[in-house]
Amino acid sequence: MIRILLADDQTLIRAGFRALLDAEPDMQVVGEAGTGRDAVGLALREAPDVVLMDIRMPDGDGLDATRRIMAEPRLAGTRIIILTTFELDDYIAEAVRAGAAGFLLKDTEPAELIRAVRVVHDGDALLSPSVTRRIMAQLAVHSRAAVEPLALEQITAREREVLALVGEGLNNAEIAERLFITPLTAKTHVSRIMSKLMVRDRAQLVVLAYESGLVRPGWSS
Repeated sequence: MIRILLADDQTLIRAGFRALLDAEPDMQVVGEAGTGRDAVGLALREAPDVVLMDIRMPDGDGLDATRRIMAEPRLAGTRIIILTTFELDDYIAEAVRAGAAGFLLKDTEPAELIRAVRVVHDGDALLSPSVTRRIMAQLAVHSRAAVEPLALEQITAREREVLALVGEGLNNAEIAERLFITPLTAKTHVSRIMSKLMVRDRAQLVVLAYESGLVRPGWSS
């Protein structure tokens, strides 16, 4: 059962999400929060698998709540999906750095929301084409925090290839097809890269791929 926490300051949106997600046989909404502070408190109490986090809330916004949740060792298994009304929300790039696993627009189709929860729960990245690619390109242009050259020296040439493809938004099956390897081998490469570079999830790998120059703004897949 995937345990989900909803964090949004609009009651109607939370009610809609709850009705949609609770109708799924493998999902259960375990709490609702209308402020950032409440989101952190409920996360600590319920230890949800997935948090759907509004970026703009009172009493501690979604960015602050994401940082605090991701900093808690007991919530190491929790994944956060950022919900936003705007495709280029200024806070989203910072949310990635804080540990968010992906992004969705609030007007996302119901089936896509359900799929997103499952994808993130399974440990994959949620790379929504309408949001994440633009955000990462924006991050690369405006937040060029240098990646230490020694960091990439820790991974093999093949792993650099895989990292670049992760940065382009490819999932394991797509990486496997591109490199003529099995999906399991692709998954193993990704896991090893995350371990070597000490990043939490694939979303942060995307950031690293841009900042290291392995992927350039304006790419398309």
